[in-house]
This record gives sequence, structure tokens and C-alpha cells, in this order.
Amino acid sequence: MTPPPSSSASSSASSSASSSAAPRNGSGPSSGPAPQGASQGGDLVKDSLLYKEFVAERDEILRHKWLESEKAGHDIGFEKALLDWVLRYRAAWRLQRSGGGEMAGAR
Repeated sequence: MTPPPSSSASSSASSSASSSAAPRNGSGPSSGPAPQGASQGGDLVKDSLLYKEFVAERDEILRHKWLESEKAGHDIGFEKALLDWVLRYRAAWRLQRSGGGEMAGAR
């Protein structure tokens, strides 16, 4: 059974998308063993100070989201929690993490 004919624009777009997606699935001519050290790239990022600070800050924002959602009685959402935490706690949190003193407004 053949599919019904479609407009040339949609058929060319779908054939273009399928042909460009083929090499990405690992079956193309460029697929092969990863270059040596490529698997360690993720570890390099995860071991960086910048990434560790990002993860620590994200964890604090998620904690703040949970606490504020509990107070509100509903999920306040990540964006609201992020903005609230940045405005109210980020400066003191960063100061405390850098060893610059006690965290003001600690919960």
C-alpha cells in the first residue's frame, strides 16, 4: 500500500530531514570508535570548579523551590524560585561559600 501523494514542499522537507538524520544515528560512514580521551570529556567538565558551583547553586534553588512551594501550598515553579532565590539569597550564599562570613538570612 502506498501513502497518499503530498505536496512537494513537505515531501522534500521530510526526505531532507531523513537524509540529514542518517549519519547522526551511528550508521554513517563517519561512525567508528570515539577518539581517545573523548569519553573523559564529560569527567573533565564534571570535575571543573565552574560545574561544581553550578550544581551547588542549582541544588540551593531547588531546595528553595521546595520550601517556598510548601509554604504556598502549590508548586511555585522553577523560574519563580530562581528569581526569588537570586534576589534574596544568592549574594549571601556566594559570600558564605567563598569563606567571606556567615550567611545572612539563613533559614
